[in-house]
Amino acid sequence: MTPVLPALGELVPHTPTATRTMTKADLIERVYEQVGFSKKEAAEVVESVFETMKQSLEQGDKIKISGFGNFLVREKAARRGRNPQTSEALVIPSRRVLVFKPSQVLKAALNDGSAS
Repeated sequence: MTPVLPALGELVPHTPTATRTMTKADLIERVYEQVGFSKKEAAEVVESVFETMKQSLEQGDKIKISGFGNFLVREKAARRGRNPQTSEALVIPSRRVLVFKPSQVLKAALNDGSAS
């Protein structure tokens, strides 16, 4: 029996085997529907928010969105590693990584299904 796929944009209940990825286009569509902007205006707003966040993170700033979570950049020090194919020792260079820490409100919404 062939499974029936949901229509494009239709929400799929969370199960371990069925997941949906929200894209930037989906966000633009939601802003368009919920705020009442034109699609062009909604796209500009979403792009502007992402560009502002990107610039702040590049400068090393922390982004705190109340009720959602924190985005921050962490410095990872250089460390010793090993090539698994050749067992050759090497140095993994230092780098910056992006970290997201969800807020308690978001954690509760994900675990309880409520957004209080």
